[in-house]
Amino acid sequence: MAGYNRIIMIGNLTRDPEYRQVPSGQAVCRLGLASNRQYKNRQSGSMVQEVCYVDIDVWGAQAESCRQYLQKGRPVLVEGRLKFDSWKDNEGQPRSKHSIVADRVVFLSGAAEATAGGSYGERADDSSRIDPNNALEKDIMDQLDSIKSKQKVQAASKAKEKKVDQPQTENVMGGVNLPDEQPFEDDLPF
Repeated sequence: MAGYNRIIMIGNLTRDPEYRQVPSGQAVCRLGLASNRQYKNRQSGSMVQEVCYVDIDVWGAQAESCRQYLQKGRPVLVEGRLKFDSWKDNEGQPRSKHSIVADRVVFLSGAAEATAGGSYGERADDSSRIDPNNALEKDIMDQLDSIKSKQKVQAASKAKEKKVDQPQTENVMGGVNLPDEQPFEDDLPF
């Protein structure tokens, strides 16, 4: 019998990440996620807010990142598989719940970050995020800036050469045929 178990959820964290290491040394981080659904009640005509609370387990290096960068209220996208746990409580009563074992956690930008100048992944001003006393961070940022400026210069010179070497031709439909370009080559040192 074939099976498929995949889940993707977006929501806000209900608490700060709970980080621990299992006896084998592997890191695990438990997140609490709340995902909202709003709909109109057909009988009363009022809007109803429905909230789904789910626990998420994140393993390995991603658990370390979650511990370091996430806190209560932060919006995240979680992709993983659904897991069913069952156990007996202290009184011997059977208990059960569903949780998510995350394969991927994407940190989304919150309202506070969007007003502060950009979304997650944007580089509004990386110099404000680095520690001025940490020479390694400053050196890495300087290297990245020099690589990016070199790439811009190279791209501009390649574009200029192509304009001179290969004149653009019009196709039958009146559009412009652009010459094929090489795939992007990564010059980063890592």
